[in-house]
Amino acid sequence: MPSVSTRRYAVIRSGTPASKGRGDSRVMMTRTRIITNNGLRMRIAEAGEAGDPLVILAHGWPESWYSWRHQIDALAGAGFHVIAPDMRGYGDTDAPSDVRAYDIVHLAADMVGIVDEARADQAAIIGHDWGSVVAWHAALLHPNRFRAVAALSVPYFGPPREAPTKIWKQRHGDRFYYILYHQEPGVAEAEYDANPEGLLRMLYSSPDTPRHAPIITDQHKDAGGWIGRWGMPKTLPQWLSEEDLEYYVGEFSRAGFRGGINYYRNFDRNHELMENVDPVVKIPALFIVGDQDLVIAGMDREQLEQRMRPVVPHLRHIEWLEGAGHWIQQERPEECNRALVAFLQDL
Repeated sequence: MPSVSTRRYAVIRSGTPASKGRGDSRVMMTRTRIITNNGLRMRIAEAGEAGDPLVILAHGWPESWYSWRHQIDALAGAGFHVIAPDMRGYGDTDAPSDVRAYDIVHLAADMVGIVDEARADQAAIIGHDWGSVVAWHAALLHPNRFRAVAALSVPYFGPPREAPTKIWKQRHGDRFYYILYHQEPGVAEAEYDANPEGLLRMLYSSPDTPRHAPIITDQHKDAGGWIGRWGMPKTLPQWLSEEDLEYYVGEFSRAGFRGGINYYRNFDRNHELMENVDPVVKIPALFIVGDQDLVIAGMDREQLEQRMRPVVPHLRHIEWLEGAGHWIQQERPEECNRALVAFLQDL
């Protein structure tokens, strides 16, 4: 569908934080517009020329199209047509009320809808965090529409042996675990909506970011919510400016957290939906990860490759970034950009 609004970001305060001080937040020639996709009104950020090879950037939780601010122009400058949406439930994209509207079938279909809107036959898809989960499953569910997949932070090991929440309940028992906390209807979003800046300041950090002592020290799940369990960082990490944080806080203050949390409420449903789908990713793949990312739970590069290779046989490379944490495309943009451009140009 045609855009109903279009504007170009060139370091303007009306839409995107200016580049100021640390973190070089400059979004040079990224333009945003609204499309109709899979029954949703969706905001996309875009750079490059229509007709160039299409690359879709899928962000994670709690993030935004803006999480790709360092990649959009870099990839466009390398000759790609780049589209980074506000994912379903985020920012200026619609947030359906039905929890089931956030299952992996809907999320993957949203990515196909972007390919269709761009009038392309195929796209390469790149994801971070939850966006990586979407990217892996878009490749599984729509292998003819995606020519390559790159995932940041979240690897793919194939389907779990049983319902994921059952595994986590057995593993964590009565201890607090944020994914299980996200299963309780209305609870997590009430905490986060009441203090979006607190949640984002707590989460957006580097492995070496100094922290205050946590407010909540009792590990029992009933001892409180999530904010306060890690201890608030004493300063923002080098890669995030106050203007960057202000933009994120504004997005979540307006849109709320319920949409993104609903992704977590579909883990068991996704397990059922994917039960009869071939679990092997058959397209070229790249994985980028920091060795300090908590998602990989201390695994080294060899262990990751050993677990990924059976279900990702065309894994070209694991880009292993020493000292990097979870917010890797923001924390180490130059290294991520080099790896992504090299991978895409070699297809």
